[in-house]
Amino acid sequence: MFIDTHAHVNFAAFKDDADEVIRRSLDNNTWMVLVGSEMKTSSRALTYANKYEKGVYAAIGLHPVHLEEGPVDTGEEGANANFTARAEEFDYGSYEKLAKFEKVVAIGEIGLDYYHLDPTKDMQAIKKKQAEVFAQQLLLARSLDLPVIIHCRQAHDDLLVILTEFKKEYGHLIKSDRPWGVIHCFPGDEDLAWKYFRLGLIISFTGLITFSQQWDDLIRKIPLDKLMIETDTPYMTPEPYRGQRNEPVLVQYVANRIADIRGINLEKVAEITTATARNFFKI
Repeated sequence: MFIDTHAHVNFAAFKDDADEVIRRSLDNNTWMVLVGSEMKTSSRALTYANKYEKGVYAAIGLHPVHLEEGPVDTGEEGANANFTARAEEFDYGSYEKLAKFEKVVAIGEIGLDYYHLDPTKDMQAIKKKQAEVFAQQLLLARSLDLPVIIHCRQAHDDLLVILTEFKKEYGHLIKSDRPWGVIHCFPGDEDLAWKYFRLGLIISFTGLITFSQQWDDLIRKIPLDKLMIETDTPYMTPEPYRGQRNEPVLVQYVANRIADIRGINLEKVAEITTATARNFFKI
């Protein structure tokens, strides 16, 4: 069994065949967490999750790129590679209402994104807004005892400061029996990983590791129970399917790459990452 801990089957790339993609994954013993990026896709993630008795869950949240209107280049190829973000004001009450549904298992994806900042705008003001909205969503998550799925691009120094300060102020809301957050699509090295581990977070890997050796040493060294696997569907398609639309069933290729790097069998990676995900999301 595998759990794709970060999929966007609730995005436009799957508007014509989302249920077919979900069923294909479930038929192959692969569960998934559908992750929202603003109110529309968060609501759609919950709608899909509610269709299935088990195996499909939702995360709801406001992604930092949706705080400002403008073009977003995902760095991928194909019809869904680029989109225009529509600015949304974070409404705590609306997200809180959505988050209380049973199938919502996390707040995400939330965080900081400096990669897509428009240099013609007041970048300091935008960074400040991102930090404020991120902190509000961290508080929402802890008030409901939900973990957070964190997106961070070219902003790790600021993210670590925010998380450290948040933990100091709201440590009483953070339990020690399981991680309270995950850094999705982890981009860093061993030093950065341990900074997050010490804060009580874990990390996750996508299909990127199947076509880049950048993280091999890190994956070899860190405890296997401090990582999860994901697809970031429809993006980050693993080898041997590069260039095609990604989908949750392909998360097995991420697990297989981890097994190869560590020199262990696939069943062990599946067992441990699934146990970590079930504990993290309480599913």
